[in-house]
Amino acid sequence: MSDTLRDQLLGLGFKTLPKPERKPDARRDGRPQGKPGSAAAKHSPAGKPGQGKPHAGRPQQGKPQPGRPSQPNQGPRKPRSQEDIDLAKAYAIRAQREKDERLEAERLKQEEARLRREARVKVDELIKDKGLNDPNADIARHFEYGGKIKRIYVNAEQLKGLNAGELGVLQQNGRYLLVTAAVLAEAEALFAPSVALKVDPNAPVADDPYADPQFQVPDDLVW
Repeated sequence: MSDTLRDQLLGLGFKTLPKPERKPDARRDGRPQGKPGSAAAKHSPAGKPGQGKPHAGRPQQGKPQPGRPSQPNQGPRKPRSQEDIDLAKAYAIRAQREKDERLEAERLKQEEARLRREARVKVDELIKDKGLNDPNADIARHFEYGGKIKRIYVNAEQLKGLNAGELGVLQQNGRYLLVTAAVLAEAEALFAPSVALKVDPNAPVADDPYADPQFQVPDDLVW
């Protein structure tokens, strides 16, 4: 449209059209900007999005660069001194000695338990059918065994023999068995802890306060 025609149209009342506003994301040449991963990425040399030629100034990962070591240089290890070697040997010797001592202590413990079991079996065989307990006995004879006060019921005749050392008491599986002094001596030779009560007739009465019936503990007394 020429200027003359434009002026004539303006004179007739026509108005010029407003210029279109530019969008912020529009390029100067009028083409819209492409988004990441769009056609620009499709034309990459490798044919895959986000892949291209490596940066010239950035070394590629996994490839050693010429003239640059892959790991920092480490100096030669300092040799161990004779003092360090002697100290390590001393620790090893002490650890081995402590281990041997533990093993030996465990072996002795197991051996002692085995001997105790065998001795109990022998005592059980010895006193089989040799108990003198009277089912009608009504006299409680108290004595100390294992740090506690125990008792066994005897009759008057058995009480005299027990206090005179002619009888004794053995412990068998939680029971207390009245036996003769001879059987008591044999059991003591086999397994001394099985002897619950052995009275020395020559010992003063004060050494065994429970020997005198007048000092017997009442049955209804709770220990």
